Amino acid sequence: MTFSQDFALALPEAILAGAALILLVWGAFQPKAVVALNGAAALALVVAAFASMFGPRGVAFNGAFAADDGAVFCKTAIYLASAVALPMAGRWFATRGEGKFEFPVLVILAALGMGMMVSAGDLIALYIGVELQSLALYVLAAFRRDDAKGSEAGLKYFVLGALSSGLLLYGASLIYGFAGSTKFHDIAIAVQTGAGNGVLFGLVFLICGLAFKVSAAPFHMWTPDVYEGAPTPVVGFFSAAPKLAAMALFARALIDAFPGAVDQWRQIIVILALSSVFVGAFAGLAQKNLKRLWAYSSIANVGYALLGLAAGNEAGTQSMLMFMVLYMVDVTGFFACLTALSRDGKPLETIEDMAGLIKTRPGIALAMTAFSLSALGLPPFSGFWAKFYVFKAAIDAGLGWAAVLGLVGSVVGAFYYLRLIKTMWFEPAVGGADKPAFEVKAIAYGAALFSFPLVLIALIWLDPLARAAAAAFGRA
Repeated sequence: MTFSQDFALALPEAILAGAALILLVWGAFQPKAVVALNGAAALALVVAAFASMFGPRGVAFNGAFAADDGAVFCKTAIYLASAVALPMAGRWFATRGEGKFEFPVLVILAALGMGMMVSAGDLIALYIGVELQSLALYVLAAFRRDDAKGSEAGLKYFVLGALSSGLLLYGASLIYGFAGSTKFHDIAIAVQTGAGNGVLFGLVFLICGLAFKVSAAPFHMWTPDVYEGAPTPVVGFFSAAPKLAAMALFARALIDAFPGAVDQWRQIIVILALSSVFVGAFAGLAQKNLKRLWAYSSIANVGYALLGLAAGNEAGTQSMLMFMVLYMVDVTGFFACLTALSRDGKPLETIEDMAGLIKTRPGIALAMTAFSLSALGLPPFSGFWAKFYVFKAAIDAGLGWAAVLGLVGSVVGAFYYLRLIKTMWFEPAVGGADKPAFEVKAIAYGAALFSFPLVLIALIWLDPLARAAAAAFGRA
């Protein structure tokens, strides 16, 4: 292919890279134009999403970059979720006098890294995408430099992220050494009859490095502290789009590069999945801070997504994609609710703070109730359909026992969701709440309506799109 053809396939990433450079220069000369910068960044992300949807399909840069239906499905969701995060965070920082022009630039750079992750066609592109996303997220976690918890969150995220990058690189170097190539297509040919000991050893390290990025147990240790210390809208951002990008990269690496070793890597993925489900379910029972609680909830939900991926077939990949997209809407909506809630300028972040919320802020309380019911998997909310896809794929792949254990973990986790609902609806109010910003309310209410009833309509077109995206994985 010519360079112009390659460039056309990577046009969404080119748009984001150009937008980041323009916004950086704009912000340097007009640092107080934060609202305009946020709007321009959101527009750039939406344009990139449409460029991905309607752009050409193919493989670029000698196989290092894939613009197939799988990448397009994930990129569209990632870029739109990133665009939603900008107005949610912009007003939150502005009311505290902490708005900075660097924020939209960092969000765009993170989205650029995520786009590269889901389009990675070899181990080098995989690593570049992961690091571009991670470096931006490290800074976002510690964005409030004067806040001790925020600085601690960023430092922990960075140190443990460096460890995971080391595992990732070591695993990639072993795979390259024993398979003879960094390209997924060539690796798939080398292991078409099963992975040898050397490749398998490298694959284990690669999976461990990726498991950190999705906060799968036992590589989850950074998640609760980072969620608690980082600004609430920032948590809303990196609990959604980066998780989908990392899970898509997981699928890309395993399905594209190791289709002949499914029986070998499936064992590792099932262990990670069930460990995540039970760590998230039981550790969440002791949490009182809602950001820490939802951190453990995210760990459990990653476990369900990994359970779908462990099926190792097209239906399993489709279930994982469906789960992550539906989960992404719920978690964005929940953190929009937390972003909207404050009392005398102080954020409301504990379960006790939510006492009597149905009387003081009924709209937000109803939205949080919808997200809690969806997270525990109550039909007909979106969370039920997400788990339905995952459990069905696992059972069809002969992992019925793992699906049963996952269901047990879901029942245990239901306790802390129901505790939050009980506190909001039946406990006496402890005080009023500040009036939330319109943008944040709109995001929260829109996500709640999607959770039910709009999800019933969305499934009609999401299902075939996810099926087509899943079919694209494995064509390396």
